[in-house]
Amino acid sequence: MRALRRFTVRAALPEALTPLSQLVMNLRWSWHAETRDLFETLDPELWRTCGNDPVKVLGEVSAERLATLSNDRRFLRRLQDVVDDLEDYLSSPHWYQSLGPDAPRSIAYFSAEFGITEVLPQYSGGLGILAGDHLKAASDLGVPLIGVGLLYRAGYFEQGLSGDGWQLEHYPALDPHGLPVKLLRQADGSAVVISVPLPEGRTLHAHVWRAQVGRVSLLLLDSDIEENAPAERGVTDRLYGGDEDHRLRQEMLLGIGGVRALRAYCQLTGTPQPEVFHANEGHAGFQGVERIRELTESHGLTFAEALQAVRAGTVFTTHTPVPAGIDRFPRALIERYFAGFGVPLEHLIPLGGEDDPTKFNMAHMGLRLGQRANGVSRLHGHVSRSMFSDLWPGFDQGDVPISSITNGVHAPTWTARELVELGTQTSSDGDPFEGTGPASFDGVDRIPALELWNTRRMLRGRLVEEVRRRLRETALSRGAAEAEAGWTDTAFDPDVLTIGFARRVPSYKRLTLMLRDPERLRALLLDPDRPVQLVIAGKSHPADDGGKQLIQQMVKFADDPAIRHRIAFLPGYDIGMARYLYWGCDVWLNNPLRPLEACGTSGMKAALNGGLNLSIRDGWWDEWFDGQNGWAIPTADGVTDPDRRDDVEARAIYDLLSTQVLPRFYETDRDGIPTRWVEMVRHTLRETGPKVLATRMVRDYVEHLYVPAVGSARSMADGGYAPARDQALWRARLLENWSSVRVAHVEATGAGDTPEIGSTLALRAEVELPHLTPADVEVQAAYGRVDDADGLHEVTTVPMRHEHTEGSRHWFTATLPLERTGAFGYTVRVLPHSAHLADPAELGLVTSA
Repeated sequence: MRALRRFTVRAALPEALTPLSQLVMNLRWSWHAETRDLFETLDPELWRTCGNDPVKVLGEVSAERLATLSNDRRFLRRLQDVVDDLEDYLSSPHWYQSLGPDAPRSIAYFSAEFGITEVLPQYSGGLGILAGDHLKAASDLGVPLIGVGLLYRAGYFEQGLSGDGWQLEHYPALDPHGLPVKLLRQADGSAVVISVPLPEGRTLHAHVWRAQVGRVSLLLLDSDIEENAPAERGVTDRLYGGDEDHRLRQEMLLGIGGVRALRAYCQLTGTPQPEVFHANEGHAGFQGVERIRELTESHGLTFAEALQAVRAGTVFTTHTPVPAGIDRFPRALIERYFAGFGVPLEHLIPLGGEDDPTKFNMAHMGLRLGQRANGVSRLHGHVSRSMFSDLWPGFDQGDVPISSITNGVHAPTWTARELVELGTQTSSDGDPFEGTGPASFDGVDRIPALELWNTRRMLRGRLVEEVRRRLRETALSRGAAEAEAGWTDTAFDPDVLTIGFARRVPSYKRLTLMLRDPERLRALLLDPDRPVQLVIAGKSHPADDGGKQLIQQMVKFADDPAIRHRIAFLPGYDIGMARYLYWGCDVWLNNPLRPLEACGTSGMKAALNGGLNLSIRDGWWDEWFDGQNGWAIPTADGVTDPDRRDDVEARAIYDLLSTQVLPRFYETDRDGIPTRWVEMVRHTLRETGPKVLATRMVRDYVEHLYVPAVGSARSMADGGYAPARDQALWRARLLENWSSVRVAHVEATGAGDTPEIGSTLALRAEVELPHLTPADVEVQAAYGRVDDADGLHEVTTVPMRHEHTEGSRHWFTATLPLERTGAFGYTVRVLPHSAHLADPAELGLVTSA
């Protein structure tokens, strides 16, 4: 018999313990050790059996235990100290408060998933964990961020394994009342209901749940409510589930419903309405469409005028290094769903236009709706400029207006407490997380090698204990008898080099690359003097049978009784498991197909714990590998045969392990300390640790994207959006007349027949600008090294000065310095110019000589 509904019953707290409710409903406990210690004190055994979930503990702790603690003066003092600490954290000014009025009063951050804690399972992988760390770091820095997402009633999925190693999915029903979230309510106590129109006169309704992440509120929309018909109730059933129709409704609820939820939340709480909207991937693109609709209705703007205003305050982040990873919907489906929405289809459809006229591309819409866009590592920025270059025809790849901000990770969440207490994240310059400049972790240099090594060994031992526990649970769940699971008690060894590999399982991440030469891997695992042990984890998308086959292949290899004490695939990869892996692994392995890893933050978390990376130079590792923080796996970039490439790169992994990694780990001094290894650990903590901080990442977003965006947004809104109206007219005039713009003639003087370094070149260009003025354009001289095909490289551009005008013909001049020897070339180009452009390439218009 199945229950009709489920809900959670909690014990009534004695008055003295009511502050526990405040603590449990603020997810700061997920990264604040003292708060977690307090909840553990409620009932240590219950804390363990509840998986360190304070919400469950409060729901299950006995009334007798609560009565005892309510009279325990020592516990009450601890409780008050923790409450005072939280209140101080929430109310005191932080870094952001020093920026003054030029910074946004409020910022909306949209994402399809958020990984805050395993207690709130609303994430599938790196995108969600990144979003969660973004919110946490924003809270630590005092950034007035509001997160917007969906509340999935079954989360992503819980992973198991069948007897033959096939991935099994289980979708547990989540009761929001048993989660650390609160329903957003009107002043009269009724639930706020958000509505999104659907075809055939239907409406999608949603409640809004609020999770408090330190100082940051996260709004999660939930369609499983009585106001909806059965089909609409299921819209927020699962993360990344369902067909195209289902996914589109999810993304409409996220974008359109998310904006409407923000409006209601800000009105109810007095929070300033967001001035900047950040779309974390294309899933959230419809937030821009909703804001356009708002402006056309509230201020009478045309679509073109509203688009200028919306773009100015929008930031778009792409995490996708391959076109196949982009959400693309049938154009006919978009037309069906938005036919009566309030934004004309003839304007909406081109936002998602691409080469295939039957498709609507969500990433293209994100780029067209966001005046500022970025990739998530320096290499990924380069890849993104190449992948989306067709949206800016006529521009060199380097001119495509997509910047990069390399991801970071939230150190208090991911760093082992013992390492923090040891002083690995202290600085002689003060708080490394609050400073305005680059963070410093120079405190690690004061830690004795023996103490650092013993701490790393202790963390490895803790991981071994967790691996044994999980191996036993997995063996029993796959059908083993108790007597057959005894081997797990001695699996793995706290003194053996431990390598971690844990991530989602799409093909490009190459879960099974390490199996290319099974016998060589066996030899490494079973080496009598310098063995290796491998801990592997990861989920495949439920619809990806190819990924499930890779998992099955790995499980079957690890099931071999001869090696199962040295290699394990652990199902159920989540934040809880990940912490043990990052804390305890000596080496973090990452071997994607370069350059398909946008960033890859798992290796960052290992680095914060002194783990050394062994990785293909992709994502962040391409940027911050320095030769002392791990090893770079050589890539076979020129090899087109994928099997041969895998063989070459797998061989490189085996060779690095045999000749560099293992010798360095096992070579010890007279005190048993692998001194060269410990120095690499120390170097990683000191040099790499500060770079990978999420606080560094969020400061970069604030300084390079949010503050410029709010300046643009405020400028566009002046005088009842008069600048937006003017900019729309200017843009239309430019587009109408750009085909007539021409560089008619360029002449150069002053260099002579044999120019020498240090001399100059005077350029004079004649440019035709029918129906435009010199103020509408920027004429640039571009110069640099030239190749045999007359291509310019290492290009420098300088603006040319307007000299005089004759009708529609204009003359511009510039002086070019000849600062280097060798082949030199130049050209002249014309670009749009406006004080409201964030980048001269923004409109995709350019004319060259």
